[in-house]
Amino acid sequence: MFNELTQKDIDDMMAEVEHRKCVIRKELLEDVKTARAHGDLSENFEYKAAKQAKNQNESRIRYLEKMIKTAIVVKDESKDDEVGINKTVELYFEDDDEVEEFKIVTTVRGNSLKNLVSTESPIGKALLGHKVGDRVWIEINANAGYFVEIKSIRAAAPDEEEQLRKF
Repeated sequence: MFNELTQKDIDDMMAEVEHRKCVIRKELLEDVKTARAHGDLSENFEYKAAKQAKNQNESRIRYLEKMIKTAIVVKDESKDDEVGINKTVELYFEDDDEVEEFKIVTTVRGNSLKNLVSTESPIGKALLGHKVGDRVWIEINANAGYFVEIKSIRAAAPDEEEQLRKF
C-alpha cells in the first residue's frame, strides 16, 4: 500500500482509530444487542442494519491501521514561496486562457472533484518546488502536455486544513 502521508495525517488517523475503537465500537455493539433482543433474527432488519454498521466500523479501523502501518512519512520542506504539500496554487492555463486554483496534497487525499492534486499526479509532480511566475510544462504522456504559469502560492488556512481531515 505504502501511502505518502504527513505526520499530521498519521496523527489524525490514529485519533480516528482510537475514537472508533473506544466510542463508536461500544455504541454499535449496544445497537446490535438491542436489535438482537427484538426476536427472530432472520426477519429483523434492525439487527441486520446494526451488524452492517458494526462491520463497516471495523473495516474502517482495519483500513486506517493498515494505512498507518504502511505509510511513508513525507515532510514539506518547501519554502514559503515554493509549491509544496498543503499549499494552494493558482495556475494560468495558457491553452484554455483560464485560471484555476489547486491544493497540493499527499497521495491519499487527492480528489480532482475538489481540486486536491496529489503529489503523485502529473500536475503535482511538475509543480513541486516551483515559484510564482514560473512557466511549467505538465507532461500527460510522452507525446502530450501543456504549459501553466504559477500566478500565486499560499499556505492553507487552519479552517481549510480542518475541512480536509477526512480520509
